[in-house]
Amino acid sequence: MNILYLTFYFEPDLCAGSFRNTPLVSELAEQLSAADTLHVVTTQPNRYQSFKVAAPGHEERLADSGCRVIIDRVVIPTHASGLADQIRSFLTYYRAAHRLTRGQQYDLVVASSSRLFTAFLGARFARRQRKPLFLDIRDLFRETILEVLKNPVLRLGLNPVLWAVETYTFGYARHINLVSEGFRSYFSRFSQATYTYFTNGIDDEFLDFPVSGPAAAAEPKTLLYAGNIGEGQGLHKIIPQAARQLGNGFRFVVIGDGGAKARLEAAIQAEGVQNVELRKPVGRKELIAQYQKADYLFVHLNDLDAFRRVLPSKLFEYGATDKPVVAGVTGYAAQFVRDHLDNRILFNPGEVDSLVSQLRALPYRTGYRTDFVARFQRKTIMGAMARQIQTTVAERADAPEPATV
Repeated sequence: MNILYLTFYFEPDLCAGSFRNTPLVSELAEQLSAADTLHVVTTQPNRYQSFKVAAPGHEERLADSGCRVIIDRVVIPTHASGLADQIRSFLTYYRAAHRLTRGQQYDLVVASSSRLFTAFLGARFARRQRKPLFLDIRDLFRETILEVLKNPVLRLGLNPVLWAVETYTFGYARHINLVSEGFRSYFSRFSQATYTYFTNGIDDEFLDFPVSGPAAAAEPKTLLYAGNIGEGQGLHKIIPQAARQLGNGFRFVVIGDGGAKARLEAAIQAEGVQNVELRKPVGRKELIAQYQKADYLFVHLNDLDAFRRVLPSKLFEYGATDKPVVAGVTGYAAQFVRDHLDNRILFNPGEVDSLVSQLRALPYRTGYRTDFVARFQRKTIMGAMARQIQTTVAERADAPEPATV
């Protein structure tokens, strides 16, 4: 069996897409045999322009099972995470993927996608070869981008285009995995596909998180956020304002980069606060060390209707530690926090007063979430997902009927 695996992010990049797809490819390769080939077409690390790491453009590996794994990494243009930059980068990836797969015949196309582009590319290949398509959908691009865009004319013109792209893409898939059950209703019109809901999970690096020592009462408490600084996170709407109200008893540390970093810096300056520190992205080993030093682990999503469906991958990393989780989320993510994460502070996005009052009122404590770690280990989740990918090939020989645009 010859499988084409499309993912914009892969190791050694630093992002949720890379952390998800790298172990899934490894697990799938181990479940396949020496008669199988897994061809991964991805990009050179590009998630953060301030974090550069070298990776081979082409490499071949042999899994313990004997499965041959081919990895091709495409060099894409430098970008600043804006929509125009993303489109330009994808077009480079799109053209290179066609060049790298020219003349190849595949039995299955797998595409993991957060911005619809990679899923669309997967549909192009699968339709052309009339082969089954397995999609792993990590975000709802159309719904999110239409809510984020300020220009009403642009929204009006973009909506039917993205609707048609979704129909072309999702309407052909034989199986769709949704990373959040909050996405379920959005996909009700694509009834030709079967569905699973394999979430993100806890990577092995976080399974042996050391026990935290007693907190020093005299020192300011540190709230740490590590990840993308984009419009989706809305950090500029919550951190500087909360830092001003909390004063010297608390400090925020933000590790990361992204398209809204300038807005965060401007908000910090406008509030005139000294208790917010911005740092560049770091590797996972250093990240875990920073988690150990922090008192609270912080996550926040912007107050948009589209984000009521999503489930931030950070919740899995944070939940594997013994630190209290501070989450500014709503909708499905808020329900997930209530159901699965104890020792947490939960507040609605952008509600500074709620965050501040809870931080001041709740006694500080640490404690492991044993049940959470047992349930959401990445290796277990990816093992089940890899088995589903193989099942998708075997379900039936004919490709599904495409939905009508």
